[in-house]
Amino acid sequence: MAFPKIKEVRQLNDEQLSDKIIELKKHLANLRLLKATGRLEKPHEFKHTQHQLAQLFTIERERQQQAEAEESATPEPELAPASSAEEA
Repeated sequence: MAFPKIKEVRQLNDEQLSDKIIELKKHLANLRLLKATGRLEKPHEFKHTQHQLAQLFTIERERQQQAEAEESATPEPELAPASSAEEA
């Protein structure tokens, strides 16, 4: 099993990314269960699964940072100062 390319991971949309993260977390938990019971046949799957999960977390974090940067780049509309006639 070859590691997935980061280009392939970047093509996923946000929903697919979240689904894939959940799927890999479940798979990793299953691998841990198999290891604990002594039925794990392919111990290299830990490395592959953790690598894929790290890629997904990296892409997710990059997208969060990009969204935060875009949000802070858009200027907020300033409120006009209250006139003294309104205060009286």
